[in-house]
Amino acid sequence: MLRRALPRRPEARRMLVGTLLSAIGRGLTLPFLFIYLTDVRGLTDTRAGLVIGWFGAVTLALSPLGGTLIDRFGARRVVLPCLVIEAVGTGSLGLVHSTGSAFLVMTVIAVGSSAIWSGQNTILASLTDAGERQRVYGLNFALLNLGIGIGGLTSGAIVDVTRPGTFQAIYLLDAVSYLMPALILLTLPGVGHRLTQLATDDRPASGGYLTVLRDRPFRRLVIFGLVLTTCGYAQIEVGFAAYAVRVAEVSPRVVAWALAGNTAMIVLAQLLVIRRMDGRSRTGALAVVGAVFAAAWLVLGAAGLVGPGNALLAAVGVVACSAIFGFGETMLSPVMPALTNALATDELRGRYNAMSSMIFGISGVVGPVTAGPLIGAAHGRVWVAVVVGGCLIASLIALSLRRLLSPAQDGRTSLTAPTAEPAASLS
Repeated sequence: MLRRALPRRPEARRMLVGTLLSAIGRGLTLPFLFIYLTDVRGLTDTRAGLVIGWFGAVTLALSPLGGTLIDRFGARRVVLPCLVIEAVGTGSLGLVHSTGSAFLVMTVIAVGSSAIWSGQNTILASLTDAGERQRVYGLNFALLNLGIGIGGLTSGAIVDVTRPGTFQAIYLLDAVSYLMPALILLTLPGVGHRLTQLATDDRPASGGYLTVLRDRPFRRLVIFGLVLTTCGYAQIEVGFAAYAVRVAEVSPRVVAWALAGNTAMIVLAQLLVIRRMDGRSRTGALAVVGAVFAAAWLVLGAAGLVGPGNALLAAVGVVACSAIFGFGETMLSPVMPALTNALATDELRGRYNAMSSMIFGISGVVGPVTAGPLIGAAHGRVWVAVVVGGCLIASLIALSLRRLLSPAQDGRTSLTAPTAEPAASLS
């Protein structure tokens, strides 16, 4: 099963190795930034929240520029310096001692991260054909979560708030991990150059983000993504944790178990899911994702109803919610980038991928801001109703997208390298 999911070109396989190595480093630090800034470096909760929010805002603001630079100069010339900048910034977190230095370091990290995801997706698109692209994106996501899981388990046994050096060590290791995909890309001199416009493409040979936004199917996909991620992904960090602890009344340890269950579900189920999705409607899969996310939130809502009186059932409900949510992620992760790149032209592929990544940035700002007040209303029932309803609305939007796509774009044909979509050429 794993062999079937691997891309044909060895260059793409090596890029996936880079994803795994950098994800291990990311997993080392991902759960601890807020704790590090507050409990180790002495920032107040409010200032630490502003620092983290600033990072998201800067990343979101720079993402469109990253897409433009990728299209103009090639993903290679953008991703390589961004990985180095990200490594420098992450390593510098160990030197933070004040609010000002925290803002400065997080700004550097945001500059680096603003184009990495869209650039790497663009490179993977150039190294895969339409028939394997969806499977490769799914495998990339599984490796990302596997690496984060390995890193999280490792750092959990290392960090100690009474010993700042333990945090400095994991940030240094995280910095080194960002250099791994950079070194791999340096060993592939023919990869990641500017993509040329395909002669068979009947869409405009030039244009910018206005051209991308005039693409009606992609515009519908963006709307779907904004609704789904605002009511889905963006609720995990704040909404899910706050509801689980305050309404379902489980301990933070149960929340940690739930997140581990989410990772385990993704790693174990991803290859099976992408295999079963071959030749099936992508819009249908996106509609199912919305329904699965809604089901996950309903289970969490049920945990909130029983939580005050039955701690065990509440804990089971919280963990089950996270695992169900992870199953939905295994369908979303290969389909969204595959459909984005099926709609993109080579000349604007960087911008398409940048806009797709911006969906998560926008929802990451909206979701956390709205979660708190909604959970405070009617003991969280309003929040549950909103996120469930939003996920179901996203399913309807996905179904409405099908009529705007060709069977090939929707994945309803069996695509092969020679006949489906010409592999992107490199100049």
